[in-house]
Amino acid sequence: MPKWAKLIVGVLLLPVCLGGAQALFRVLAQTGDAVTFWVAAVGGAACWLVIFLMLPKPMWVYVFGHELTHALWTWLFGGRVKRFKVTSKGGHVVISKTNFLITLAPYFFPLYVTLVILIFLLGDLVWNWTPYRVWFHFFIGAAYAFHVTLTWHILQTRQTDITSQGHLFSGAVIFLGNLAVLLAGVPLLAERPDVPTAFAWWLHETGAVWMGLGRMIGRLF
Repeated sequence: MPKWAKLIVGVLLLPVCLGGAQALFRVLAQTGDAVTFWVAAVGGAACWLVIFLMLPKPMWVYVFGHELTHALWTWLFGGRVKRFKVTSKGGHVVISKTNFLITLAPYFFPLYVTLVILIFLLGDLVWNWTPYRVWFHFFIGAAYAFHVTLTWHILQTRQTDITSQGHLFSGAVIFLGNLAVLLAGVPLLAERPDVPTAFAWWLHETGAVWMGLGRMIGRLF
């Protein structure tokens, strides 16, 4: 898809972004009384934020996760990884196929959150880690804060992943990807509301935004 077409798609995605943000606010309002989850998750995020601000940034760990995410999404789409290189200053993968999701996945797919979930599920299956769920929520918060802060950090520099797709299109896709993760993850972790309801709110709020835009355009013309 040429960049000019991606620019148009990016503009059309803006109401979807706004609708998703409004749906997320509704989900957060519904989970406000899930104190056990939020205290642990926010505590984990706060601990990571202190580390992020006070200590050297673990760039090798982030870059490894970034490039591995490219690789995982390449495999998901049936491609092959031909070369994989990681250093603290950057990395790259050579892959047999690509698309905008493979290119932008590291910016919205929180790999280390996924690893925390898989480790806990395996541990719970084998050793019954249910009594330690508070620590699971703590590490979820820390891992997601790791994803957000270091993604924001590297976005301050020129990223070929972004420039190759166009800034507006990339921003919309990254925002929508993170919204999708939160609209699925928060209800699952806080156990309210259910995930279909969260995504139904997204659809409803997006429709409301489009209707509002339609009314505005109607008044102008």
